[in-house]
Amino acid sequence: MPAQTIDAVDRERYPIDDLDGPVGRALVARCRSELAAVGACDLPGFLPRQAVEQIVAEIPRWGATPHRTETTHNIEFSGGEADRADDDPLRLQVRSAKSLIAYDQIPGSSPLRAVYESDELTAFVGAALGVEPLFRQSDEIGALNVMLYDPGDELGWHFDNADFVVTLMLQQPAAGGAFEYVPMLRTADDRNPRGVAALLAGDRTGVRTMSPEPGTLALFRGHLSPHRVTPIEGDTQRINAVLAYAHTPDARLTASARRIFFGRGEEG
Repeated sequence: MPAQTIDAVDRERYPIDDLDGPVGRALVARCRSELAAVGACDLPGFLPRQAVEQIVAEIPRWGATPHRTETTHNIEFSGGEADRADDDPLRLQVRSAKSLIAYDQIPGSSPLRAVYESDELTAFVGAALGVEPLFRQSDEIGALNVMLYDPGDELGWHFDNADFVVTLMLQQPAAGGAFEYVPMLRTADDRNPRGVAALLAGDRTGVRTMSPEPGTLALFRGHLSPHRVTPIEGDTQRINAVLAYAHTPDARLTASARRIFFGRGEEG
């Protein structure tokens, strides 16, 4: 992936090109502090409104056919529900429905690609997460994708397998579509089945939301913090981009992940 420079980011507010300066150091420190405290950090206005509106307006012109998925799953995407004890919360099913536009369906001229493919953003994300060096994922279809949620779509409660997720909000729906999470419901030593069961039964204790404002860059550690996107209401799609990073420069999706999320075979 070629490195690019970017003009879209609000550098006055978020000086990712000067992380050694006082404002840049404070920004990184803020992100690390919030990630340590609640596992999440959102940066509203990271992309100005004009840049976001340009990206959203261009999506229909990409000519992409999004891959549609609609499924039920447990909170870990682990399956095997029938073999679990009656009181195991992993027997419980939630629904996820959305459509994905893959990296190779996004034109090289898109400002969204320029943002993702910039070394400045990669360096900032790595510094904010405390993961250095950090690399953009090498997968030609999964390194960057755009998620489209139509009316009635949602993302059910789940834990991530990845250490972290980076997203960019592009369009919020008229109603619904909130990103909700529960900070650190689990720990590395406690899977907290009672807490998970209570959450799935509707207990709202500890539930927080992240900024819905278009242009928000969000850093999130979802391995121990369950999260979801609530059902979309109204006729306006919820649109966000997922920016994939890795600890190594050659990281790629597995063949099964390509099939599940993008409907592609191993070669495409």
